Amino acid sequence: MKSTFEKDPVCGMTVSSSSPLKHIHNGTAYYFCNPGCLEKFRKDAEKYLNQGAIQKMSPPNNSSEIEYTCPMHPEIIRNSPGSCPICGMALEPRAITLDEPENKELKDMQHRFWAAVLLTVPILVTAMGESLRFFHLTRFFSMPSLSWTQLALATPTVLWCGWPLLERGWRSFVNRRLNMFSLIGLGVTVAFFYSVLAAIAPGIFPISFRDENGQVAVYFEAAMVIVTLVLLGQVIEIKARTKTGAAIKALLRLAPKTARIVRSDGNEEDIPIERIQMGDLLRVRPGEKIPVDGKVLEGTSSVDESMISGESMPVGKKEGDLVTGATLNTTGSIIIRAERVGKETLLSQIIRMVQEAQRSRAPVQHLADIVSAYFVQIVIVIAFLTFIVWSLIGPEPRFAYGLINAVTVLIIACPCALGLATPLSIMVATGKGASMGVLFKNATAIEQLRKVTTLLVDKTGTLTEGKPKLKDIITINGWGENEMLGLVASLEKSSEHPLAHAIIEGAKARGVELTSATDFKSITGKGVTGRVNGKSVAIGTSEFLRDLKIDPGRLDSQADESRKSGKAVMYVAINNLAAGLISVADPIKETTFEAIQKLKELGIRIVLVTGDNKTTAAAVARELGLSDVISEVLPQEKVDIVKKFQKEGNFVAMAGDGINDAPALAQADIGIAMGSGTDVAMECAGVTLVKGDLRGIVRAIRLSRLTMRNIKQNLFFAFFYNGLGVPIAAGVLYPLMGLLLSPILAAAAMSFSDVFVVANALRLRTSSV
Repeated sequence: MKSTFEKDPVCGMTVSSSSPLKHIHNGTAYYFCNPGCLEKFRKDAEKYLNQGAIQKMSPPNNSSEIEYTCPMHPEIIRNSPGSCPICGMALEPRAITLDEPENKELKDMQHRFWAAVLLTVPILVTAMGESLRFFHLTRFFSMPSLSWTQLALATPTVLWCGWPLLERGWRSFVNRRLNMFSLIGLGVTVAFFYSVLAAIAPGIFPISFRDENGQVAVYFEAAMVIVTLVLLGQVIEIKARTKTGAAIKALLRLAPKTARIVRSDGNEEDIPIERIQMGDLLRVRPGEKIPVDGKVLEGTSSVDESMISGESMPVGKKEGDLVTGATLNTTGSIIIRAERVGKETLLSQIIRMVQEAQRSRAPVQHLADIVSAYFVQIVIVIAFLTFIVWSLIGPEPRFAYGLINAVTVLIIACPCALGLATPLSIMVATGKGASMGVLFKNATAIEQLRKVTTLLVDKTGTLTEGKPKLKDIITINGWGENEMLGLVASLEKSSEHPLAHAIIEGAKARGVELTSATDFKSITGKGVTGRVNGKSVAIGTSEFLRDLKIDPGRLDSQADESRKSGKAVMYVAINNLAAGLISVADPIKETTFEAIQKLKELGIRIVLVTGDNKTTAAAVARELGLSDVISEVLPQEKVDIVKKFQKEGNFVAMAGDGINDAPALAQADIGIAMGSGTDVAMECAGVTLVKGDLRGIVRAIRLSRLTMRNIKQNLFFAFFYNGLGVPIAAGVLYPLMGLLLSPILAAAAMSFSDVFVVANALRLRTSSV
């Protein structure tokens, strides 16, 4: 079934209804291209609705199962192959697959290129021989016969080999979207048809078109070489674009083709991975890839998770641990229960995010598009003025000089390098990021991440492992440890707080029997209350007990001692009297220390933002060497903290993993979600760290800086190249040095600029981050 498409109500970008960024308003679903637009819509939905910005779009008629888009302009989406109406490039399938059909555009361009080479070489060799005085064919053949021979070879070269270029150039004028093909088509057309007239009817030309021998020169070789070199550039460019999809294909190859299902009768059978359903039991033997995301039910093993984390060290797995599809089981045999299958697996989500990011546009590309649009018009004017000036004051034959110099201006100024400068670098960067466990939601995230000056980090699940464990139980007023723990754990069964899970698991480990709770109430950021076995039970902060008119008594001093060692402390009250304390500790990830040190080296200010008590937060910050700490933060206050730092002029990144972090992730200039967290957090973030390792932020920032440096290099070369080439092609050096640039050299130089940009973008694949 085909997806429908929507217009982002804020920016107008075309968005698929499969986009995770969705908002329901008055029963209608609206889709967004990035979290920023989603947040703007939420804040002022009526404004966008009243403006009539919502324009539902259906796929074109006779739609096929494959959607096509332009690699340079991803907002163009079609249901069949064709050319982009903006830049003229051939549309490509939106989704990359392993069984992808042969690239028809590449094959067609290669056929046309080699045919053009065969037809052009004889003409080019002849022209070079004449100009270098190696031989003179005019001794044996008349000029008219040579012109007719060149016409015979040039006609198929220009009209068949160069037809895609001419067609795209024509469409650019019809669509009023001038681009690189506008200049190429205009230059080739002028040179070719002028030469056709000169060969067929030389008598119609006045003296200003004739050389010292009275002959009218033809420029078939210029038109042919231009077509040949542009086709070569197209072949190189298309091959480069296919390489940018190599990262996605590498990810696709990771998925196993089959899985061994364990039937209810104990029999085992190999089945295609597509047939796996949620809840199926699967056996994974040593050396096999884990087929889908699941939970270990039986056995122990070590799993190589380098495909998602970049770390080569295998991770031990035991009963109850989660495993990820496409990772490699190295030692023991395990049985897992399938919990995510098909498009829901982590691998599928990674592939989807990389594909969407590669097709997105960086803000800097907008500048390049504007420049290109005006640049082409300016170049056409300069070419016209070049023809006029040379025709008025140039040497004889004035009109011939004017014509060929105008063509040279059109060809050398072709802005194809300008169009390639940003998209190729973005495609390569997103693929490289995925191979390191760093997923960029879009090109904007890549561009913005390098600007980060302040990083706000949540503690639980970001700096710590996110798996708190029960540590100490302190009781007063005659309560026994297990007795109090049983009441508290029974109450916490109704809570979704991470610390509640730690208390429940701790109770089970001690063999404490749990019962059901009634009248459960949760006060966000403070605590919970309820009744267990006829007793009223409350657990939370000291302020929470005081709100309930319960005096903590001497528990405050004991709580402070526990917090100094970095433990989270919860007060317990039973039957409206203080009963004791329960402390829980969440170990800091081993990689956090290294990550923080490297972030400081990058000049990033790190601020710990946590809901923990001041003493606990200070203990964690002291251990990590952090000086900026904001503690006792309620979930709804995180957005205000982000805004505060933004108002102070900081470019803020927020790293978090929970549902309560999602609003702050969306508010931040760039949100960073830990992949070990919730889907909601990942949807609101611009960057996702697949493994939840803080070192991924270091890699992401370095990659962002490298990518933007690479793009700037490409843009500088493209601007500098065109800025220098156009006046030389127009003939400004002729009065001083007698130097003129031929259309052939202009075409070669233009192709070289493409090759430079492509090679420089692909260099990112081997860059060290």
